Amino acid sequence: MNAPEPLIPTETEIVARAEALIPWLRERAEACEKARMVSPETIQKFQDAGFFKILQPKRWGGYEMHPNVLNKVLMELARGCPSSAWNVMVLGVHPFEVGLLDPRCGDELWGSDNTTLVSSSYAPFGTVSKTEGGYVLNGEWLTSSGCDHAAGGAFVGGRVAENGETVFRSFWIQRKDFDIVDDWHVVGLAGTGSKKLIIKDVFIPDYRSHVIGAYDEQSHGQVENLYKMPFFYVFYAAVSSVIIGMARGMVDLYVDHMVPRQNINQAVGAAVNDPFIKSRLGEAYAKILGATTRVLHNTDEAWGYASRGELVPLDIRIRHFASNQFTGGECFDAAHMIFKKTSTRGIWMSSPMQRQMRDILVGANHITQNQDNIGDLLGGHLLGNPLPAANPFGAKPGQV
Repeated sequence: MNAPEPLIPTETEIVARAEALIPWLRERAEACEKARMVSPETIQKFQDAGFFKILQPKRWGGYEMHPNVLNKVLMELARGCPSSAWNVMVLGVHPFEVGLLDPRCGDELWGSDNTTLVSSSYAPFGTVSKTEGGYVLNGEWLTSSGCDHAAGGAFVGGRVAENGETVFRSFWIQRKDFDIVDDWHVVGLAGTGSKKLIIKDVFIPDYRSHVIGAYDEQSHGQVENLYKMPFFYVFYAAVSSVIIGMARGMVDLYVDHMVPRQNINQAVGAAVNDPFIKSRLGEAYAKILGATTRVLHNTDEAWGYASRGELVPLDIRIRHFASNQFTGGECFDAAHMIFKKTSTRGIWMSSPMQRQMRDILVGANHITQNQDNIGDLLGGHLLGNPLPAANPFGAKPGQV
């Protein structure tokens, strides 16, 4: 089923919509944290702005845009409310995954309403059993961000033994086939509503599943050009973009805090004249700008291949995927550097800076920001080591 051709905004227009929402989101960030979920009103604002259509296939009324459009939108939204931006990231990246699946999935999901959203929980906490015509899922899947807004169900991950090896699959499960348990009581990103999904003896037909890390002509040869980008790469870059936006938001708040501040016990007087306050801000900003440039450059380089209908070469996939994972640590360091210069003023619960700092901490802890393990893998690759059998690059065992 093909939806009518949508009126697609330009990149400039849709990023400007995100930037315009920053003050509105900032005013509601505290309420979002206390509610432990993004409000339906906010989700509707995002729907109206077209954010969830950025990576949605045109076949079902989406915009099918360059992945950096979503990345830039996320970098703006997270300046205002990190939890809200996180929901846009999760719910906004899954239309890309639908573009990799059997077209029946898109027809079933968007046949009557092409604004329907899908959440996810990829960590394989539950069990998966192969059966005739599909798979049977059982167990608990944790941290499904934005699941309350996902009438289209969720993608969940699981390991399955196939042809003598264990593969990691993603399964699209209908909303009616799982229960949501509100167990999301956390130190940061509390407003994401990342709750637990309970699945009991649910059958998933073969066509609603795929090997999520597969990347070759067999898995990607027939998809539209956008979806020739590796899914893990697009997802991990989107997470990094939210964290960059959080760090930029910390800079915004820091500047707002410091400009009127007077250091009455110091000779410099106004805080804006304090050399240490200025130097920390400058260093932090440079770190954030470096992370921003890397994520956007990496995505643009990969898009250069995909936009021509080509698969992204393995060496580039490894360099991009690995180097983007340093974003969380760099942005946390930058944010912490300037947070320390707020003295006691930043630690009050009434200060938005402490919430922004906690949100960055949790974002940097996400599995997509695993700079220690991925640094070892990237360094080994540069030194000529073969890739491990289980890798996120779609590479075959033994490839260098």
